[in-house]
Amino acid sequence: MSLLTTRAPAKINLTLHVLGRRPGDGYHALESLVAFAEVADMLELVPGPDLALEVSGPTAGPAGPLDDNLVLRAARHLAAGVDGMQHGAFRLHKQLPVAAGIGGGSSDAAAALRLLAELNRLPLGHPAVIAAARATGADVPVCLDPRARMMRGAGEEIGPVLDLASLPAVLVNPGVPVATAPVFKALGLAVGQRLDGAAHPVIGSGLDATSLLGAIAPARNDLEAPALTVAPVIGEALALLRAQGGCRLARMSGSGATVFAIFADDGAAEAAAGAIRALQPSWWVEPTRLA
Repeated sequence: MSLLTTRAPAKINLTLHVLGRRPGDGYHALESLVAFAEVADMLELVPGPDLALEVSGPTAGPAGPLDDNLVLRAARHLAAGVDGMQHGAFRLHKQLPVAAGIGGGSSDAAAALRLLAELNRLPLGHPAVIAAARATGADVPVCLDPRARMMRGAGEEIGPVLDLASLPAVLVNPGVPVATAPVFKALGLAVGQRLDGAAHPVIGSGLDATSLLGAIAPARNDLEAPALTVAPVIGEALALLRAQGGCRLARMSGSGATVFAIFADDGAAEAAAGAIRALQPSWWVEPTRLA
């Protein structure tokens, strides 16, 4: 088989409710509406006898040691569950910022599993593929089939695909990597403790842009406040987005530091991105669509 290629899109938490910290394993239980952006990393697989990885692109430097990359971790986990698995050399072109709350590494890992599943003629629902995704990281399963859906628990409960309207948006990362662990630590939940707050809104399939925005506006990202204590510049990025014409909602994604805003139309999103780039030329700013 010749070269295989796929996109690894940014994962955006349109909402992120922390329900509490589970008494059994200590993990934080979440409820989140996840969508995916048009902006993405790109991953290629050249089938061959040796498992390898080459990383290039504007954010390749912060991606870390190659041998510890989630692409190779995912491939090794899948190989452990599939006898005689075919693999090869991966080429990853990094466009997405690292440690940014948009699941860049998780999406890369899921992309690797998609390509290996295609190469080995495995369905994405194959138990070995699902097990490899879960073993690689909490956000990898939801990225396997990157379409809008609810994610619950510690990432292991994935809801059905939601047919939602595509939303014009701008993603902004102020260039500060934010690790997840310090944000959860700043949230300060003890094992077994629940977090008070309004229940997550019910999101049904088939919502148009106005209905979807109305549904998610009362929701929240419970990690936003603790993330601001870890990286206060997140607040500056949110304020810049909210000051742009046509901004309908601005919120942090994941554990930060990437924030997003939903705009009235693509033109408003493009104009906002241009204005923010002019003010903060070193920041990562991308107009896109979320679906």
